[in-house]
Amino acid sequence: MLSFTILSIRRGNVKLANRKRMAAIVVFAFLAIPSLALGQSVEIQQSSEVSTNTKEPPKSLPKPKRFSPNDGIYYKNKLEFSLEGGWLPFNIPFPFDVFVGDVYDETPLQYTLVPTFASLRLQMSDVTGRWIFRGNWDLTFTGEFTAIPRGPETHYLAYDTGIRYNFVPRNWKTTPYFEVRGGVGRIDAKGPLGVPYAQGQDLTFNFLTGSGFRYNFNSKYSMEAGVTWMHISNFYLSEPKFLNYGINVYGPIFGFNVRLGKPKGREH
Repeated sequence: MLSFTILSIRRGNVKLANRKRMAAIVVFAFLAIPSLALGQSVEIQQSSEVSTNTKEPPKSLPKPKRFSPNDGIYYKNKLEFSLEGGWLPFNIPFPFDVFVGDVYDETPLQYTLVPTFASLRLQMSDVTGRWIFRGNWDLTFTGEFTAIPRGPETHYLAYDTGIRYNFVPRNWKTTPYFEVRGGVGRIDAKGPLGVPYAQGQDLTFNFLTGSGFRYNFNSKYSMEAGVTWMHISNFYLSEPKFLNYGINVYGPIFGFNVRLGKPKGREH
């Protein structure tokens, strides 16, 4: 009887010990699981922060270039041949007389000039700018022959260099322009022969400025019309022996242009 009682007590102690172990395991599990979860969430958050910090900022995409049909007509390094003819019958005083100390008036001698210009035009840039200033530049090399149907001299030969600005609105076939040219030439001066108010020597210089409109048939052919003022004088080199009167006339001018070489975008 005593041995049975002792055995029962031992078995009860074993069960109690087992229950204590189970309780300890359960408590440990409840404590461990939140800790692991917390650690995992912190690790995920740190990983997210690293990923966010190392992410490159989004790059802004460049704005697409607006297409214009004129892009195939006005562009850098385009070379053209130009042939122009003018009729300049209107005589005026030299506009800059006030700056050189001369009297702003005309001489009794009237001139009419009929110039012919054969030019190479090199476009120096693509079309840039905004609004009415959108356009590009031409560099012009000109051989000039001018007939003089009214005046004591009969002809004038010269070489000119100049620049022209083309105002290029989008989608227009007609574009305005403004240009200046200057050069050196030879006239058959009649001042040394005693003709009053004629030119004082053969070696002369010229200056031209004008504006007008150019109409483009396509990327190769175009025509233009405008008004040009032309000045011819010897810059006082003939004085004091012969006075420098000069010629100052203006009138309409017309021209035709043709592209030389292949169009834009065709390399072969």
